Amino acid sequence: MARLGRLLVLDRRHLRHLRRPVHLLTVPTPHDILAHVFGYNAFRGEQQAIVEHVTAGGDALVLMPTGGGKSLCYQIPALARDGFGVVISPLIALMQDQVGALREVGLRAHAINSAQNGGARRAAEQAMRSGDIDLLYIAPERLFAEGFLELLEECRISLFAIDEAHCVSQWGHDFRPEYLRLSVLAQRFRGVPRIAVTATADRATRRDILERLDLDAARVFVASFDRPNIQYRIGPKIAERRQLKDFLAEQERGATGIVYCLSRSRTETTAEWLREQGFDAMPYHAGLDPDVRSRALERFVRDDGVIVVATIAFGLGINRPDVRFVAHLDLPKSLEAYYQETGRAGRDGEPSVVWMVYGAEDIAKIRGFIESSEASDEQKRVERRKLDALLGFCETADCRRQVLLRYFGEERLEPCGNCDRCLSPVESFDGTTDAQKLLSAIYRTGQRFGAGHVVDVLRGKDSDKIRRFGHDKLSVFGVGAERDDIQWRSVIRQLSAMGLVATDFEAYGALTLGPEVREVLRGERRVLLTREPSRKERRRVAAPGRAARKAEVAEADQPLFEALRQWRRGLAAARGVPPYVICHDATLREIASRRPRSLAELADIPGIGDMKLAQYGEALTQVVREDG
Repeated sequence: MARLGRLLVLDRRHLRHLRRPVHLLTVPTPHDILAHVFGYNAFRGEQQAIVEHVTAGGDALVLMPTGGGKSLCYQIPALARDGFGVVISPLIALMQDQVGALREVGLRAHAINSAQNGGARRAAEQAMRSGDIDLLYIAPERLFAEGFLELLEECRISLFAIDEAHCVSQWGHDFRPEYLRLSVLAQRFRGVPRIAVTATADRATRRDILERLDLDAARVFVASFDRPNIQYRIGPKIAERRQLKDFLAEQERGATGIVYCLSRSRTETTAEWLREQGFDAMPYHAGLDPDVRSRALERFVRDDGVIVVATIAFGLGINRPDVRFVAHLDLPKSLEAYYQETGRAGRDGEPSVVWMVYGAEDIAKIRGFIESSEASDEQKRVERRKLDALLGFCETADCRRQVLLRYFGEERLEPCGNCDRCLSPVESFDGTTDAQKLLSAIYRTGQRFGAGHVVDVLRGKDSDKIRRFGHDKLSVFGVGAERDDIQWRSVIRQLSAMGLVATDFEAYGALTLGPEVREVLRGERRVLLTREPSRKERRRVAAPGRAARKAEVAEADQPLFEALRQWRRGLAAARGVPPYVICHDATLREIASRRPRSLAELADIPGIGDMKLAQYGEALTQVVREDG
């Protein structure tokens, strides 16, 4: 089989620079493909076991964190086996990104989705018929379009890869009904291995994936969910815009990031405010004009220093590796959603930070969404459990990474040292008395007033509103004067997380009592709370910003690194692709550090495969030589 000969070394002058001699008429091994096509000398973690299992014809379910190298787990077996691989993905942006990156390394990749014109679709189908294709990316609705499965049955398929496999599960965080039909692949394409991949799935979701995709005999691979380069930071909403501005000011100049908001209107007003503060910010949500969304996405993947303020409609399938931060101005709906969204930061393995502020109103909104939905009682129960797990993660006094990993079934023995709880530990205390004071104040004011008024009553504040309703005469008036506004709001937030306090939005955000408050008020239930750190204490948790980032490139190598980035930027603009498709920052850092002056030396740099060596080798070594 001459596949590797076609994929590698279009210019035979570069044959002498290959990492290992390969006979062009032999069937390539997975290691050959890894080295010569993708430019890496060794697999990471579970990759080798997965690749060997699927290449041998086995089915697999792979759980691997974002940035962990899931795509290689199906791309390499697709190339090592006879025929072409079919990758089913719901994410058009990811398809376009992957196809562009694969073509850069010399692979014959195509996509079929609703964003294409008829000519592109016909070209992909012709390549399938002629066998002039290595990988096909297709949306599930296109897979089931009239006649397409019949076309596939005429072709030689090396494997099926089902990306974002959690979409098949009603217990997952992004259920997609069209995924339910994918079990037909097991019946119509017997003997063709299938690999389902996802970054997030708890045990119930894993069982659902295996059952619904008819993967009962599949081998399950679960890689570590730990992303040690990401710093987790969570705090209360106090003055969220000021908090966001302070957070962004800590980031390295030119850093790219995402700010998530719950509503469409909020993304637009937040983006406008950030622009007024001097940030390069753009809104993104499903209701925007398609051209506006397309321009926002294009700028995000190509330019530095861009901040996209978005709903969860943005980010799925975004493959940019150097997103330095992800911020949440509102609470997501589950730990799976939080993990997926924050996982878009630091895919290159470099220090990154994820930051979130939330309040009792966020908890009430999500609970309201759950209860008002048309889901079954069982589904609502699952969603309540997922929300409770998220709130436990937010309110924990322990290492956040330990709590997060435990949720996905992974135990970490030692605290991580890279989350706000490790860097600035909080104090836990018996808050039963505080809880009783708050619950009594809510009850005695008639469960008709919002957090601000209830806190004013507890603190004994003299105001016209309090006197008008006679609340200065209540027994709870002033009983909480020893705590400030921020501390009482922390108590409200924590009791909301426990389900002891609820918010009635139909009554203008009035605080109400949960169903289990009687035991607390009677002193039969102990309430453990965490002390809210002061503003000064919160500022001690430094983001991995300028100092940590600059430490990745030695001072002496910085000019060459910037020259290489400038070269990459110009080439990417000329080719119409994102800069990271040309070379990742990690590859440029290695070049800046090792300063290869010949093609043979450049061939040993991770990320420089044979096609990139042939295309860019002379230019890269010239940049190095010009630096001296």
